[in-house]
Amino acid sequence: MISMPLWRCLATATLVATGLNAPAHAQDFYAGKSVSIIVGSDVGGGYDTYARLYSRHLGEFLPGRPNVVVQNMPGAGSARAAGFLYNSAAKDGTNLALLQPGAIAGPLLDKGMKANYDATKFAYLGSADSGNRVCISLPNSRIKTYKQAQAEKTIAGAAGNGASSRDYAFLHKNTSGAKFEVVSGYKGMADILLAMERSEVDVVCGLDWSSAKAQRPALIRDKSLNVLVQMGVDNNAELDAWGVPNIMSFTQGEDNQAIVTLVVAQQAFGRPFLMAPGNPDAAVKLMRAAFDAASRSEKLLADAERIGLDITPANGEKVQDVVQKMYKTTDRIVELSSKAIRE
Repeated sequence: MISMPLWRCLATATLVATGLNAPAHAQDFYAGKSVSIIVGSDVGGGYDTYARLYSRHLGEFLPGRPNVVVQNMPGAGSARAAGFLYNSAAKDGTNLALLQPGAIAGPLLDKGMKANYDATKFAYLGSADSGNRVCISLPNSRIKTYKQAQAEKTIAGAAGNGASSRDYAFLHKNTSGAKFEVVSGYKGMADILLAMERSEVDVVCGLDWSSAKAQRPALIRDKSLNVLVQMGVDNNAELDAWGVPNIMSFTQGEDNQAIVTLVVAQQAFGRPFLMAPGNPDAAVKLMRAAFDAASRSEKLLADAERIGLDITPANGEKVQDVVQKMYKTTDRIVELSSKAIRE
């Protein structure tokens, strides 16, 4: 593990290397300022937890060491927050957002979404996690396995339009034959999990594995959580050790597999931090460098381990490239995928 003094040197070197075109005052760019992380979900969920983790550490790696605060703006699967950042937030380098991936993929996959932003034009700073998503049920649920969900009527809890819990529930229903009756409209993942505890719903899908571990750590420790299936660009070693199958083993037909592949691609940016177009290039460079340094710092990693969060970062350039490639997918597969995540 790299020591903190060396990390500070590396962070400084990164800032210098990426900020060659920055103005001379870059070293105090954020002095006396406050930076806002706008979270496109409610308090207490996985995205909120990640945002607050980074708010505690990001300022250390920004010149001028600004105060970093979190602002929750739930609604429309983070599309509300995305629109606010794109259209209304000040473009002075002090506003960034952590969105659900559905807000980025949604304008591509949902032609009726009428997004008031262009997802390809955001400046992506990086992703804190590029992990897998799962379908889970709690110990009190009658649904214990994915095969059971394919054979029996299963109530799947979901948030509103554009939320991963809703999109993935329909994706499972339409590409692998899960007998889901999707009940949507919950405020967020925390409310869905409470509904599961009350046996109002049987399962939830589209939940990041890292969030499951953070929100129900006791069930992870004693392995009493039922993890029905995993979805990811690659398999998760921990989930493999649990014996959790990959969704592709239940997905039949080339079209269905292509649909799942496109939808799952967004998990390469499971926790995307981004800035709106129109911010100064110098600010974007400084923020990208700070995000990279914070994601690898001993202090943040120790903090994340303490609260049970996975940090598998992807840099901003990689996320930007994935988003651009998604939006170049053939119209036919996009159309099929759009239908698959709807009722």
